[in-house]
Amino acid sequence: MVAGEASGDQLGGHLMAALKARRPGLRFSGIGGPRMIAQGLESLYSIEQLSVRGYVEVLRRYRSIAAMRRELVQRLIEERPALFIGIDSSDFNLDIERRLKDAGIPSVHYVSPAIWAWRGWRLQRIARSVTHLLALFPFEPALYAQTGVGVTYVGHPLADMIPLELDKAQARAQLRLPPGRPLVAVLPGSRKSEVDYMGDVFVRAALLLQQRVPEVHFVCPTATRETRAQLEAVWYRHASDPLPVTLLFGHSHEALAAADVALVASGTATLEAALIKTPMVIAYRQAQVTWALMRRMSYVSSIGLPNLLAGEAFIPEFVQGRATAEALAEALGTLLADGDAQRRQIERFRVIHTTLRQDTARKAADAVLRVLESAGA
Repeated sequence: MVAGEASGDQLGGHLMAALKARRPGLRFSGIGGPRMIAQGLESLYSIEQLSVRGYVEVLRRYRSIAAMRRELVQRLIEERPALFIGIDSSDFNLDIERRLKDAGIPSVHYVSPAIWAWRGWRLQRIARSVTHLLALFPFEPALYAQTGVGVTYVGHPLADMIPLELDKAQARAQLRLPPGRPLVAVLPGSRKSEVDYMGDVFVRAALLLQQRVPEVHFVCPTATRETRAQLEAVWYRHASDPLPVTLLFGHSHEALAAADVALVASGTATLEAALIKTPMVIAYRQAQVTWALMRRMSYVSSIGLPNLLAGEAFIPEFVQGRATAEALAEALGTLLADGDAQRRQIERFRVIHTTLRQDTARKAADAVLRVLESAGA
């Protein structure tokens, strides 16, 4: 099993637990983070070595990543595991899966690459590489209908993990956040590269919002000690007087549950915010070269997962040059003051939550075991 980032590690941990419940004798090795390691994964490399996003960022570390992949493929061909499971990180995993499939080792890819957003030409490459694919979203199986590859819609594990309704007051009390004040969650990304591009503009947006809403308080969960140190430096660099902010290590779900509204970097965090029912503004910035390439290949108008699932942009989005501190502060202030707009988002979030709640770990484990059984393992 190979996961390349925190969200993949979470998916892998849940899948491993469900597989072990059905086949206690299974052993796991590959690349994973703390959740997969806690379930018994022997991690051969650090997951941090793969936690990069964007063309420019990957190119900077291409040689070390390519060397790691070659070593891993050689080792797996020699050891011949019963099955390889690549969890997201398609640019890294699909090449491994193709080489293993050619060597007679079946592979399951967990999370369809975002062919519905861009790079639709990769359909045949995916079909060539994988034995079976596990899809998180209901519209994805139809995309593969003409390829011949087996696809199982399993829903999204976050929809199973997150309750349909959460108690905002309880979440605030748990995090010791001030009651009775407008609270804004700020999530500029879980990777260092994302914080590099978005941390500064998110904090400047917070400063502008405070000028408009002086009583506002901010909560900012961080994924790693490194990103916490990054954000701490940014928060305090911009403020002549310290901003009213609570920085957290982890606890992103609790922070979103406590908040009235959120400013969220495009990615899995937008889905988390939707499932927690927190109205939001979505933003994303990256290297200009990466953005130019993606823009040429893109064929959807939205970047936020909730907007894609709803089929329309009901959440405000600000991308690249439009994602300025001024624009984000204006959108957050407007949303914070508009109870009807908040309720409209929340109603859409409830529909999305119900659709994605599929007992994902069980469905995914059942599909994996069917592949194992068909391979005689």
